[in-house]
Amino acid sequence: MKANPGGLIAPADAVGRDEFVRGLWRSLERQSLVLTAERRIGKTTILIKLKAEAPRGVLCIHRDLESVRTPLEFVETVFRDVESHLTRVRRTAARTRRLFSNVAGAEIGEIKFPDSLAAHWKDLLTRTIEDLLESKEGRVVFLWDEIPMMLDNIKKTLGVAACMELLDTLRSIRQAHPPLRMVFTGSISLHNAIIALRRAGYSNDPTNDMDTIDVPPLEIQQATTLALKLFEGEALLFDEPELVARVIAKSVDGIPYFIHHVVESLVWSAGDRSLSAVDDLITACLTDPADRWHLAHYRERMEAYYEPRERVLALALLDALALTDKPIPFDRLFNLLKARIRTDAHEPVRETLLSLIRDHYVMQSVEGRYSFRFSLIRRWWRLNRG
Repeated sequence: MKANPGGLIAPADAVGRDEFVRGLWRSLERQSLVLTAERRIGKTTILIKLKAEAPRGVLCIHRDLESVRTPLEFVETVFRDVESHLTRVRRTAARTRRLFSNVAGAEIGEIKFPDSLAAHWKDLLTRTIEDLLESKEGRVVFLWDEIPMMLDNIKKTLGVAACMELLDTLRSIRQAHPPLRMVFTGSISLHNAIIALRRAGYSNDPTNDMDTIDVPPLEIQQATTLALKLFEGEALLFDEPELVARVIAKSVDGIPYFIHHVVESLVWSAGDRSLSAVDDLITACLTDPADRWHLAHYRERMEAYYEPRERVLALALLDALALTDKPIPFDRLFNLLKARIRTDAHEPVRETLLSLIRDHYVMQSVEGRYSFRFSLIRRWWRLNRG
């Protein structure tokens, strides 16, 4: 196995994900899913592995929706995927084609929907999925990556109402068709997109029929195994390879993307490969002006998803937590916060902490103490924020 930072990972190379994927298939027997996780954890790899290891008789359709900017573009994308399957089984999307012909006054050509169909996207989407379900006995699973990015694009293009309609329509379709499952995931948590909609007056809970599952990083032993496989694939030699692999695994919190990056950097470095050299390499990546690990995203995304007052609290809370070596209780954290900004209100701080937990910046222990969720991000935050 070769180091492949940021590239698509083959299902067979997704180290440590076998049992997790089997668990997802057990959950999909009951209901649709929302997969949440910090970026670079490997959500897309898991979707690819889900499709590759689908049980017999289950149809999986995987699509990245990052570039979709309107509900009609979404329907067009779904239609392409459905038509691709129907062509293989010598069927056509008859319902969809009839509606297209009635409204557009023409047959579907190269599967480009004209703007005149924009007002009919809900009917088109419903009929497209019904055409698919009619052709297939058993479970159908749509694996949709970057749903939050799509919603953000739609909001910018058409406004909040269009996002609300799309989420509500997808929920209605799920409820009307029991064999159908949907899996939502994305590099920006779906809850952020829904919170933004609620601020604009959206009151529904469009995913309350879906199970939310957090995608964890690899356990340290699994992450160590991944590093060792990469050492072998890249012909990297160490005096104590397992020890070096474990140090890398712990230093990057078991996140596969960073393990691939560290090994790739070791391939390019022709010098010392001791444990201290590995730590120096990681530090260099954390302070890299080119930001090849894209860590600035942890700061920049706050501008888009936190209101100004909440952003001030969030930054101050993370600054305080970055300087603590152990998890701390709320009262102590609040006192550290007051040393940075003027506040006596506890509830806004608690609400902001909850947002930071949902966004994977912070974790809360069973004793109620708070800390950075990932030691690597804490280390970068301290360096970046001075």
